[in-house]
Amino acid sequence: MKHKIILASALTAIFTVPLASADDLPGKGIKINPVQSTISEETFQTLIVAKALEELGYDVQPIKEVDYNVAYASIANGDATYLATSWVPLHNAQYDAAGGDNVFYRQGNYVVNAAQGYLIDKKTAEKYNITNVEQLKDPKIAKLFDSNGNGKADLTGCNPGWGCEAAINNHLKAYDLEKTVDHNQGNYAAMMADTITRYKEGKPILYYTWTPYWISDVLKPGRDVVWLEVPFSSMPNGEKTDTALPNGKNYGFPPNTMHIVANKKWAADNPAAAKLFEVMKLPIADINAQNLRMHNGEASQSDIQRHTNAWIKAHQSTFDGWVKEAQAAAK
Repeated sequence: MKHKIILASALTAIFTVPLASADDLPGKGIKINPVQSTISEETFQTLIVAKALEELGYDVQPIKEVDYNVAYASIANGDATYLATSWVPLHNAQYDAAGGDNVFYRQGNYVVNAAQGYLIDKKTAEKYNITNVEQLKDPKIAKLFDSNGNGKADLTGCNPGWGCEAAINNHLKAYDLEKTVDHNQGNYAAMMADTITRYKEGKPILYYTWTPYWISDVLKPGRDVVWLEVPFSSMPNGEKTDTALPNGKNYGFPPNTMHIVANKKWAADNPAAAKLFEVMKLPIADINAQNLRMHNGEASQSDIQRHTNAWIKAHQSTFDGWVKEAQAAAK
């Protein structure tokens, strides 16, 4: 049985030659409790971190799905070890509310240039010359996107508790859209399925989305849909962030960076894992591609495991480099 376990572990991580003997591994005997949100498309980037931790000898437990608020609180109090999708600045309020830099370790940039914002179908945008969310103040424009007959535009928005919820509600208030736009909330994936159905039926659509996510591979910006600009920068809680991009466009959200966040004391006690969290980098295009495979039917846990293993195999030297750098930090 022991040989089977060792063999399974080696196959899982796709290593033909171990980087170190078991006795040299800095994570030997230490349990890791990863958390992520209920967005299953975050499993891929969470698992890549887990595989690297396993190579350092850590005993990685199954990923627990929780709300972001719970994830940060759990890491802060030591019940969870890491979250691979800590968004900056989107999660700033949740991060700070749970203790901020006093309790969290967050170094390095795992994923960069994650965009988000509001989009409408290209057909309606061109027919009515709609380029800015502020135009939804006009009841006639807003009514184009009314799907339930109450005369207000229906915006497919964010799950309650997500960081984008506060950002969207702030925008609706700041741009005087509360009288003409409804922020529809619930299960985002289910609501977007309905939104895509409406698009296929030739009806106008208005929705919020982010990258990396499969939506933008199905409704392609520039081909099927267009991003809407905002009249000026406005962030929740009075945060002073200019959301205008270098090209002058302003979609209301600054480009986000995703980080791996861990408990500060735990990171200090585990320098190998801390270094790993700092040096890992994942291209956004690779996440988009994996997320699209999930949308196209390869969405089971075994599918995501297979995608993760295939990514590691295709980027083996990079992956090995992260692990070696992490091991060196432990010495």
